[in-house]
Amino acid sequence: MQQLIYFFQKFKYFLFFLLLQFIALAITFNNLSFQKSKFVNSANAISGGLYSQVANISDYFSLKSENKILLEENTHLRNLLELKNIVSLNKDSAIVDATLYFQKYTFLNADIIKNSYANAFNFLTINKGKKQGLQREMAVINSKGIIGITDNSTSNYTRVQSILNKNSSINARLKNNRYFGSLKWNGENYNVVQLIDIPRQAPIKVGDTIETGGRSAIFPEGILIGSVIKVNNTSTVNNSIDVKLFNDMSNLGPVYVIKNLHKLELETLENTNNE
Repeated sequence: MQQLIYFFQKFKYFLFFLLLQFIALAITFNNLSFQKSKFVNSANAISGGLYSQVANISDYFSLKSENKILLEENTHLRNLLELKNIVSLNKDSAIVDATLYFQKYTFLNADIIKNSYANAFNFLTINKGKKQGLQREMAVINSKGIIGITDNSTSNYTRVQSILNKNSSINARLKNNRYFGSLKWNGENYNVVQLIDIPRQAPIKVGDTIETGGRSAIFPEGILIGSVIKVNNTSTVNNSIDVKLFNDMSNLGPVYVIKNLHKLELETLENTNNE
């Protein structure tokens, strides 16, 4: 207490000066519109900048939830697009509700929680499982292209066999001429896979786009894969093509799982023994 009293006694004239200065400024700003507007504008600029920074920080921390909302919206739009395509194909039908019977694919969004890409047999783990209807042999893609095929599911999680797995084999084709072959991986570069069994007469050039061929019950046709970077001419009747993936397999996030609603029917038909 004595220190405080001593402080006021020592600086009483300076403190009195500050008080008078504050009163003078208050009178000035209250009576002169120009100075008052300048003061108000300066205060608004400072507070506005502060609020802007706070808003930016808040927006940054809400990005995850915003991305989740966008992903769910994209999933909804993909399913609507599938239905729209069905309606357009069946526009002459008098029973519109029956189009649901002809729907072939549904989409479900998920997040990758584990990813390997440096081994010979790579797998990913996603945060959706049997509770969400996932099972073996469903296509997994993202906005840039294919990622893999579901391998095994628990109640809440699913393991995905990556396209960077030496056991992986996916039907793929050249987009510009529709010659098709099998997409494999030689276990070397995680950004490059191989398209084999392409006929030698197929016109191929560097830069051509490779996409899914649609000749399996897993992937729809036309899903992007990558682009040709090298054609390995061999002495056999078929070529081998090096394909640079559109996806960076070391940096993956949200995905879509595609379910073929006709898969069981197709497999049953294909496995029927000839009479």
